[in-house]
Order: sequence, then structure tokens, then C-alpha cells
Amino acid sequence: MKALLETGYGILNKLADAMRSPFLLLVRLYWGWQFMQTGWGKLHNLPKVIDFFTSLGLPMPAVMAPAIACVELGGGLLLALGLGSRLIGLILTVNMLMAYITADREAFFSFLSDPDKFAAAAPFTFLFASLIALTCGSGRLALDTLIGSWWKKQSGSSPASA
Repeated sequence: MKALLETGYGILNKLADAMRSPFLLLVRLYWGWQFMQTGWGKLHNLPKVIDFFTSLGLPMPAVMAPAIACVELGGGLLLALGLGSRLIGLILTVNMLMAYITADREAFFSFLSDPDKFAAAAPFTFLFASLIALTCGSGRLALDTLIGSWWKKQSGSSPASA
């Protein structure tokens, strides 16, 4: 029985490992597109976004609105392509944490007391996708991997060790 469980667990691990890169690709493509759409929407409705940022008491809303829109649009594109995924994941994570803190403070601070409220807030899925990119990287099906392979062939080392 022990050998059967070990074999089954080994097979499960191999299958899960084989699904890692396709899963990360799907997360990157879907949430990259979602970030791009939100950034594009903000850019095309800047007066409303500026008014919203003003109502939140954010400093320099006329500067912050297009900056955040560009972060989301450009970050979404880079996320979808798998280019600089961990750095983009960090930037988008900070962006989503700030969205929680400024626009949905009550939900953010209900993380422990009312997790359903935290998870139902608009920034939650964007934050979760950003954290996946930050912690897991882009996977093998990404420009990061292609560039890393090219770099290794050219220099005999990986970009991280150079």
C-alpha cells in the first residue's frame, strides 16, 4: 500500500509540474489582458479617473491618474508577454495594494476579520494574479525564457548570474 501511495503521489507531482508553465501562461494572458483593459479604460476616461482620485484624497491626481493608467496598460502587456514578469508582478502588486488601501480600505483591513469581504473587493483578483507573477515568475512559455536562453547561448551564463 505504501509503494502504491508513493507511486501515485509521484505521478501527481509530475503532472502538476507539467501543468505549471501552461497555468502561468493562462494567468499571464488573462490577467495581462485585464490589466491592459483597465489601463486603457483609465486613459480614455482621464477626467473621471482624476475626479475619483481627487475624491480619495490622493496627491497630484492629475499626474497619478495617467501614471497609474500607464502602469496598468504597460504592465499588463509585459505580463501577457512574460517579459520581466517578476518585476512587473512586484509593480502591479504594489499598485493593487494601493488600490485596496485607498479605494477599498474597509475591505483591505477586513483581511482577517471578514475574509469574504476582502476577497469580494474589486482589486482582489488583480492582486492575486500579480502575486502569482511575482512569486512564480513567467514559466517556460514566455519571452523571459526565450531571452534567457539566447543570453545563455551568447555569453555562456544566465542573465541573473551576469
